[in-house]
Amino acid sequence: MSVHSENKRVTTHTLQSMKNQGEKISMLTAYDFSMARILDDSGIDVLLVGDSASNVMAGHETTLPITLDQMIYHAQSVVRGAQRCLIVVDLPFGSYQGNSKEALNSAIRIMKEAGAHAIKLEGGEEVVDSIKRIISAGVPVMGHLGLTPQSIYKFGTYAVRAKKADEAEQLMRNAELLQDAGCFALVLEKIPAALGQKVAETLSIPVIGIGAGGGVDGQVLVMHDMLGLNKDFSPRFLRRYASLYDTVHEAVGNYIKDVKSRDFPNEQEQY
Repeated sequence: MSVHSENKRVTTHTLQSMKNQGEKISMLTAYDFSMARILDDSGIDVLLVGDSASNVMAGHETTLPITLDQMIYHAQSVVRGAQRCLIVVDLPFGSYQGNSKEALNSAIRIMKEAGAHAIKLEGGEEVVDSIKRIISAGVPVMGHLGLTPQSIYKFGTYAVRAKKADEAEQLMRNAELLQDAGCFALVLEKIPAALGQKVAETLSIPVIGIGAGGGVDGQVLVMHDMLGLNKDFSPRFLRRYASLYDTVHEAVGNYIKDVKSRDFPNEQEQY
């Protein structure tokens, strides 16, 4: 039996209850009204308005270019489409690093202008001050450790993180720091499965993985990836549940053919 009834709104408290009772948490990204409505109606627990919009919606190579205003626009669209799930919004690169006052202002703008339920930001001890300040204003914060795409130019690679013992220990320290700072949940990206499980077992808050193995408390994927809307991204952790690229490609091809051959519109399709 699911911890939350299908029509009751999912909250941070719901996710904690799910972890406590051993029910896995399902999370996907969303960036627009129509898709948010479908995902929410499907029963997803959490929608993440990810800064991955920079890649899949805007075509940038990294997540760095997307702005706070653009994130708010996407978040507003998702909030209008979802009635039930928890909606978390990424703070984009440059809107929180190095300045806890700016971080708080960014978080408040997302909550006020978008009507989201929580924010997510990347990093460990270097962002703890920002996290505490945001939480003290009443805004729930989800942490993000492991592969942190906003730091791509620092690491220079999207390879698996925390394979070495010292980096694994640092990740565990950071995870405990984020929990102590008041984060309600944590995302772990692209780390060894054994480490993911260890973090989830050590922390009392829910730990959601993307390429962090099956021992964590939930999973998140980028919606465009799992629906097969893009063909050029195939990391090991991705399972494609549909091939929408092919479906849409074929549908549009048929539409073009019908228009050219004067088959569309037919008698029934005009006034």
